[in-house]
Amino acid sequence: MKYKLDRSAHSVYSLHYHLVVIVKYRRKALYDEGIRERLKQIIWSLAEELGIEIIGQEPAEDHIHILFTATPTTNLSNVVNVIKGVTSRRLRQEFPQTKEFLLGDSFWSNSYLIATTGQVSLDVLMQYVESQTEKT
Repeated sequence: MKYKLDRSAHSVYSLHYHLVVIVKYRRKALYDEGIRERLKQIIWSLAEELGIEIIGQEPAEDHIHILFTATPTTNLSNVVNVIKGVTSRRLRQEFPQTKEFLLGDSFWSNSYLIATTGQVSLDVLMQYVESQTEKT
């Protein structure tokens, strides 16, 4: 099993995350391709400041999926809060017509999904871990 590993002064790691952020009440505020492309650009521009690397992202009309890597010291709740806050503010400023789709000042739902992901499936990893006892 071979991982693509990242390194810092005191650790070797491979941390991948899947983030899903949903427009409040699943409104179709990301209805236009131009809005979705701008959303992706904003997130790309935030990545370095947040200390993450965007692997991929794809917005739909009412949510966005973001795959990214991070370091062991990355504050994940801060990453999510900055992404939600900055994108909400900029999209409402640059595309005032999106306000028609929203109720109140909130762009994104209060909740979100963040899941760890890896370079191998959980089943493969379990087999690998279990096989280690056989080698001792």
